[in-house]
Order: sequence, then C-alpha cells, then structure tokens
Amino acid sequence: MKKEDERSFDPVADRLISARKLLICEEINQSVAKRVMGQLLAMADESDQDIDLFINSQGGHVEAGDTIHDVIRYVDARVRIIGTGYVASAGTHIFLAAEKEDRYCLPNTRFLIHQPSGGVGGQASDIAIQAEQIIRMRERLAQIIANATGQPIERVRTDIERDRWMTTEEAIDYGIVSKVIQSSKDVG
Repeated sequence: MKKEDERSFDPVADRLISARKLLICEEINQSVAKRVMGQLLAMADESDQDIDLFINSQGGHVEAGDTIHDVIRYVDARVRIIGTGYVASAGTHIFLAAEKEDRYCLPNTRFLIHQPSGGVGGQASDIAIQAEQIIRMRERLAQIIANATGQPIERVRTDIERDRWMTTEEAIDYGIVSKVIQSSKDVG
C-alpha cells in the first residue's frame, strides 16, 4: 500500500475538479463511466454549485453512456455541457442529459445521432435475443432524443436509421444545442 505522499496525482485533473469542470475526450466505455460518475457524485456531494462538462467523443458503449446520462440527471448540481470537436452517438446521448438551456457547443462542433449497433454472434436463438435488445435500445434512445429535442418521435426514428451528422446550426434547429458559444463568458 502506498503512503499518501507516494501517490501519483494529476495536477491538471485536480485543478479541473477544483474548478468544477469535467472532461470527456475519449470513447465512452465502462472505465470512463466509472471515472465521470465518481467525479460527478463527488462534486455534487461537495456542493450544489454548477458543474461544467466538456465533451468531445466519438461515442462508444451505450450502457456506459446511459450511466453518465443518468448520473448527470441524478445529481442536484446543475450540469452544463459544452460540446467541442465532435459529439457522436453515445456522446450525444450524454450531451442530451443536460437541460436544453444548459447545452452549449463551440463553433466547430459536429453532432451525430444514429441507431445503436452491436456485434452479434453465436447461435441463432442468441442472435435473435441480441437483435431484440438492439431494437428495444433503439426505441428507448429515440424516445430520449425526442423528449430532449422536442422532435416528433416519428422523425427521430427516421433520422436515426442512418448516421445523421449535424453542424452547429443544424443541431440548434434540431433542438440538440441551445447556443453556440465563443468564450466561457457566453455560458449562462
């Protein structure tokens, strides 16, 4: 067991946590979900002050995205999300956890919505079970997108049949983003 003074600390991460800022700049997986969930819960336990979460992610594992999405909604602290680079798939699912007025992005951000996919294999009966679960997941995610954006569920179902990339302007029109910002002073 290491002594307190022998542990390795990340001064940038510590500084960001102190400033109530989180980063997701990677594929969404269980490790990321565990880290972000722990950070959100720790910050929320410390105070109800706003938390800023910056996201640039190609997406990843849906259930890991579900964990982060649900914990953002669970904590009492207001979570403002700022998209940058690209916010895709499970990244968009996380982005939509914030209240609409708390969803921002930087000018060059792109967004992607689509249906879930998975590697299906095994016996025919197992493939049928997995396919049923993907269909259920697709409907659940479509409903979340519709609720978060104000789009009719029928439109969302159609839009997620294939990759639907959006510019910042298109994401605003769709209801994903509330405002494109240029600086931290633009976050309300």
